[in-house]
Amino acid sequence: MKYEKKGKGAPPPPRPKNYGQKSNKPKLSFYWIYAIIAVVFIALQFMNWSGETSDINWQEFKVMIEKKDVSKIVVVNDEVAEIYIKKEKLADTSYREVREQGMGATNTGPHYQYRFLTMESFQKDLEVLQNEINTRDTTGLAIAEKAKVLTENSIIISPETRRDWTGELLGWVIPIAVFVIIWLYIMRRMGGGAGGGGQIFNFGKSKATLFDKNSQVSVTFEDVAGLEEAKVEVMEIVDFLKNPKKYTDLGGKIPKGALLVGPPGTGKTLLAKAVAGEAQVPFFSLSGSDFVEMFVGVGASRVRDLFKQAKEKAPCIVFIDEIDAIGRARGKNPMTGANDERENTLNQLLTEMDGFGSNQGVIILAATNRADILDRALLRAGRFDRQIQVELPDLEERSAIFDVHRKPLKIDSEVTSDFLAKQTPGFSGADIANVCNEAALIAARKNKKIIEKQDFLDAVDRIVGGLERRGKYISPDEKRRIAYHESGHATVSWMLKHAHPLVKVTIVPRGKALGAAWYLPEERQLSTREQILDEMCATLGGRASEEIFLGEISTGALNDLERVTKQAHAMCSIFGLNEKLGNISYYDSTGASDFAFTKPYSEKTAEVIDSEIHGIIEASYMRSKQILNAHQGGVDQLAERLMQREVIFREDMEEIFGLRPFPEGREVQQKPEPVVKSQEEKIQ
Repeated sequence: MKYEKKGKGAPPPPRPKNYGQKSNKPKLSFYWIYAIIAVVFIALQFMNWSGETSDINWQEFKVMIEKKDVSKIVVVNDEVAEIYIKKEKLADTSYREVREQGMGATNTGPHYQYRFLTMESFQKDLEVLQNEINTRDTTGLAIAEKAKVLTENSIIISPETRRDWTGELLGWVIPIAVFVIIWLYIMRRMGGGAGGGGQIFNFGKSKATLFDKNSQVSVTFEDVAGLEEAKVEVMEIVDFLKNPKKYTDLGGKIPKGALLVGPPGTGKTLLAKAVAGEAQVPFFSLSGSDFVEMFVGVGASRVRDLFKQAKEKAPCIVFIDEIDAIGRARGKNPMTGANDERENTLNQLLTEMDGFGSNQGVIILAATNRADILDRALLRAGRFDRQIQVELPDLEERSAIFDVHRKPLKIDSEVTSDFLAKQTPGFSGADIANVCNEAALIAARKNKKIIEKQDFLDAVDRIVGGLERRGKYISPDEKRRIAYHESGHATVSWMLKHAHPLVKVTIVPRGKALGAAWYLPEERQLSTREQILDEMCATLGGRASEEIFLGEISTGALNDLERVTKQAHAMCSIFGLNEKLGNISYYDSTGASDFAFTKPYSEKTAEVIDSEIHGIIEASYMRSKQILNAHQGGVDQLAERLMQREVIFREDMEEIFGLRPFPEGREVQQKPEPVVKSQEEKIQ
């Protein structure tokens, strides 16, 4: 059936039956041509166009001379003697191997070759041998008969200077050919590989992958879960392209670009794939690094070629992933000059997006997780009219994402998406996909037919804490120290109102950590001063426990000290939560101070900040020690139980200390399983 387009809203043409299937037809590759040429050269080197020639020694040569079988000797280049056997003597069985050459023809010679050391020694030995034979054959003969015998015994010896033109020619041709092949290969690789953009001098051609009606993307908005606000924004862009008259009738203009901003793994590229699958217009996809090349001017040339192709296909969408590769703010790096190649590429991109010329019908989509370093000219309205925030999913969004990734899995009916979402606070969409895959692998490793709840919990532990290392040897003293360290964390967090609720404590090594405590953090957007101080106090509980119960501290609190130092520094210099410093923040959200050599405050202020950081940390440490001293019996019981079982849960804490004296959120009341750990590392 022939497809005829009847209007702007007409459906796309039907796809062919073999759509999406790979063609089985062999493709011609230049590498096969290179291989054939190499094989031909090697064959020419080893091919023998004459008959069979065998090497012989002096004794064999001497026998041939004594039997009078040699017709002539040709000395080639004073190096080798080529021996020709008389035609009538070739019938002898001793010459059977050299009698014939290829295709059954008679071998006319040379039949043998004798390699001598020097020409003088060969002439001398041959002369001595000839005299012996002549003396033997002419003894007792008359003069006339003697002359006849001497004539019959004589052997024609002729010198010849010969050059191996084939070998010399190949000696020149092969190195040159190898050099040319390597050069062609390098040029093809630098030009983008085989295909349209892979020719030798096509450096300036765009590397964008085109998706149109003949190569549609299968991802749709139904495959994107947990990004409802971002989906609304990009779906509106798709609607612009499908029904432009709806918006232009009111005098509006179609947005020129949208920038997807968010942490890694949140689904920015997946959202762009959904746009490509839904838009039903030509879609160009490429990465920011595709513009970067070692040759000057190549990046700008590729930008021009990209927009040239896009204008020809308009209306269309151009998607640039990781645009920060070329969009970094100009002049930020003091080590490069003003004529930086990356800046030239960015200048050309700015001009193409909104310059003197017009790009009607070309919409730019871009994605980055480093929007703070992008050039301000790139972010202005008219280039990227919209910035779409793609943040980490909340509880309900994680549940929706689990619904998508659960579809291909065989899961126990007791495992719900809501339960899994509660175990994964702070997880991105990519992390959730990894959890589902790890759970399937763990279940398969245990020879299960379905994936159970424990498999998902083990997968979360594996991703957050690392692989269990039960084979790692830990001495009894170290094991006791780790048990008291983790017991200190658990006890202090249990007694503080704003500390994260404890879920599980283990002294089994995982990854680099010798022990770990899992918590379920409250999902809040803001933190108060009291909440931060409680978290710092719980973090320092491990070191405080070592000092109280073991009498000395160790290097195991490295990660704890790093975290509390950063928290205290943020309280003083960023969030304005310190009374002495007041409501001041030295945080620069523009990133302009990244390459500065001076601090935004004086030396006196720096001393105050250092003093306040030290005071906050020491006060939190003393508070942890007070809590542990008040519950020494419980800490001892918890440590002993840890050394016996290696793993304890929330129920053990309730048995030793009783219920927490603070009301907890709805998520905590359901006794969730572990997800977030506090990692202590031991410095070797």
